[in-house]
Formats: sequence, structure tokens, C-alpha cells
Amino acid sequence: MRTWMAGLFLGVLAGVIALATPPAAAQERPLDRMVGLYIHQHWPYNHPYAARTWTLEDWRGWADGLQKLGYNTFLIWPLLETIPEPMTPSDRAYLTKLGKVIDMLHEDFHMRAYLVLCPNIRSNNGKDSRALFEKRHYYYCDELVNPGNPVALSSLIRWRETLLKPLQKADGIAIIDSDPGCYPGSTNAEFVHLLAEHRKMFDRLRPGIELIYWMHAGWRGWSRFYETGKLLLGTPEEQQDTLTQLKAINPEPWGLANGLAYAEKLGISEKVISFNYGRIEAEPSFPMTNFGGQSAYEGGNAPTARGVMGNAQTCCVQLPNIFAFVRGTTGKSLTDEDYCQFAEDLLPGHGALIVEGWKTVTGSDPVAMSTAAAKLERVAAGALEGGRLKGLLFGDPQRFLLDLARMLRLRAATEELFAVTATKGNPKLALRHLISAADTWEHQHGYQNNWYESKLHQALRNLNSTAINAVLNVTYEAKEPFSPGIHTPEAQVRHNFRSIETYTPRLLAAMKQTLKEMK
Repeated sequence: MRTWMAGLFLGVLAGVIALATPPAAAQERPLDRMVGLYIHQHWPYNHPYAARTWTLEDWRGWADGLQKLGYNTFLIWPLLETIPEPMTPSDRAYLTKLGKVIDMLHEDFHMRAYLVLCPNIRSNNGKDSRALFEKRHYYYCDELVNPGNPVALSSLIRWRETLLKPLQKADGIAIIDSDPGCYPGSTNAEFVHLLAEHRKMFDRLRPGIELIYWMHAGWRGWSRFYETGKLLLGTPEEQQDTLTQLKAINPEPWGLANGLAYAEKLGISEKVISFNYGRIEAEPSFPMTNFGGQSAYEGGNAPTARGVMGNAQTCCVQLPNIFAFVRGTTGKSLTDEDYCQFAEDLLPGHGALIVEGWKTVTGSDPVAMSTAAAKLERVAAGALEGGRLKGLLFGDPQRFLLDLARMLRLRAATEELFAVTATKGNPKLALRHLISAADTWEHQHGYQNNWYESKLHQALRNLNSTAINAVLNVTYEAKEPFSPGIHTPEAQVRHNFRSIETYTPRLLAAMKQTLKEMK
């Protein structure tokens, strides 16, 4: 539930999410400070990289590993907005599975389970929405519902109530104010009314479900984006107005994600928890392990009284930052020795090698990257057995090591092309190496959305390729002249979102075309 452009703002935004007393069915679960992870499911790609593809046992292993690290809450986006009416068999199977996940989190791990909804989006019921749930592209099948239209809003709430029935044991449901979600010309009052209608629907499902208002870019901010084509956050005055109106209707039980300063002005800061977005992983982001620095640790170490939550998109490649974030929540040390012990708990006997790979993949030495990759590949060829945190490896230690090797080889090739193009050397061989490494890794994970990495983009720009630049120039904002057949900023923004759903394979295709045209 994040665009990459909005993600640029999120790197500096810190926020909150709130908890009320859990419902009666969850009274056994501890009311300690939340240490949460948001499991993001927007993009369709391969198992186990995309959480959409996880089996019940995958969820069990992941919950076991996170609980042992110190997490006690999951926030999951179930993508109800993409499910057509009537739903497909794959949708029904997914909802049944997710209901079992919620039960498992409650009963076996005594963890909280929250869900996320976009405010006013439903499936357009077109042919793309009939694709398998695991393969469905979000922006190919979304439809904005006008919250000022009583008939349309009633229909949305009715369908959502049907979809949520298998998930009604969730502790709460967060509704974001934007990205995605908006309606051109809509008002804050209409958005607050939409939240109130969800409150009534939650009460029909199961009294006690908490409503979380997730403050982000602002309802008016994102609506203005579709009105003008220019991405600007909502103003402080607009944000304060929305929260003031929500407090007035007091949709208990309810809490708040983001907006601590606004909550303090209204005397409701007790509803807030820090939602430090983008500290573990930006969204959307090409699958690549993040390691080092203090961002993840500091994100975990900056809660309000009710706790803190981070987020991950490709969970299985972000283990270092998931570990760093939870270390921050307790104020424990985060040294090389701590990382090595964490890696040992993943794969006994290979902790130092794994940490060497993590360090190197975020460096800039292509020789060191290739050397580290070769070491990992040799170890992966032998017998391996997971350790205390083996659930975080999704049952495949070899895949975990080889993934790190694949990322290292891609990063090495990127550094080589960057160096060659910076000195105006012949880039043909380096580009061939980059395409080979990128093809190998992309085939493994299958991710298709935005692929941004500063050195990669600079190196590709240096090639001065018409085909490559055409892909790199695509943004979410609407710029005139509009694309053929498009006449409004809203239509152009929606077209751009759909286009970027397949950004990575199109960039790879442009790179291959450029290589063929080189002398």
C-alpha cells in the first residue's frame, strides 16, 4: 500500500498506530507494548518472496521466528480491494487460509492480528480481476468508489462485509487515508463518514473489532493528486481537520496510525503507536537485502507509549533489518557479534559467512561481491539444516544462501557497469553481465514493479539509450502532453500506476534491446 514516489516521503515520516483493549476472544493475549510487522502483499511475484503465496505452514514458521525475536503483532493487507464479485475460487481459498492464519496467530502464538483496507477501492470486476489471486495486478483491477454517493458507498460496505466474514476474528482493521485511496473532489467530511460506515459494519461482523485510522498522505492530499496529477501531501490543517472530525464521532473502539502531533492537540495521544514506515524496507522496491546503518534500529527504538510497527515487502530477503528493528525496540546492542549470532540461529555454523554476504551486498566492491557469492554457492551445495530461527528460511536454507549469492552477483554487475560508463569506456561486456545477473535473479523472484537503485539508474542513463530512457522516464505524476487517448490528470495518473506494475520486465527488455544495438 505504497507507491515508490510516496515512499520517498515515507523515509522521513514517522507515525503511529493505536490499540484499544482486544475483543473478548483475544483477552488471553498480552497487553504489552506492540512490536509489530506489517506484511505487505500488493505485488504478485514468486514464492516465498511474495506473502500472497505463503502456505499456512509458511505463516507458522514466520510467526515462530518473529515471536522468538520479540515481535508480538502482525498487520496484514489482504488485498480485498482486488477481489471481484462474485469472488473466484482462488479468492475463496485465500480468505479461508487467512482466517486460519488469524486463528493460528491468536491460539498458537498469542499474537495480535490486524488487517488493512484501502478506504474506498473495490474490484472493477473486469477480466484482470478474474486472474488467480496470487497473480493479480492491483492497479489492473481497481475502481475508486465515490464516498459522497450513498448507493455506491452502501454497495462497497456490503461487499466488504461479505469478504471480511472469514476474517472477523482479527483484532482490528486499519483504514489508510491515501495511497491508494481517494476520490477527486471529495471532502474530509465524506472520508470521515466512510470511516463511520465501516465502524457500523465492523460491529455487525463482531463487536470489539478495533478501527484504526491510518494517517498518511491525507485524504485531500491524495485526492488532489488525482485532480492535478501532482503529488503533494495533505496540509497540516487538512490532517488536523480530519482527525478532529473523527474524534467528534468517536467510533470506539478506535485508534490512530500516524499523526502523534495532531493527536496531542486533541488530547488523544494515548491512542498512538509509532508506525515508522520504510525503516526496514521501502515500497515498492526491487528485492535486495538492506543491511547496516541505524535507520531500522532507530525506527524500532522510537515508539510512543503503545508501541511500534515496521513494514516489509519481500520479507525473506530483509532478515537483517527485521532483526535490527526489533533490537531497537528493546534498546539492545546491534553489533557484528549480534548479527553473527542471529545468522547462526538461522543456519548454524555459517553465521560469519552470512553476515559477510550481508555486508558485502550493500558495499561497492564488485570483486568482493563476486568472491562472497562464490563462497555462499559452495556452502549451498552441501548439506544444511536450519537452526532456532529456521522458520524465517521458509524451509529452504539452500534457497536463502543462493538468493544472497544472486543478489551479490547482480550488485557486482551493477557496480561494473557504473564504473565503465562513468569513465566512458565500452559498456557492452558490462551490460551483458548485468543483464545475465538481473535475468537470473528476476527469474527466481518474479517481481515486476518499480526497480530503483541510484547507481543502476545512473549507469543506464549514461548509455543514452532511447529504449532504456523511455522506461526510466515513467513516473506516477501526470505530465503534459498526456499519453495518447488520455485527456485528464486522473486518467494519466491511473495509467501510470498500471504501467509501473510491469516496470522491471520492461526495463530488462529495454536493456536487452540496447545490447543488441551496440556495436
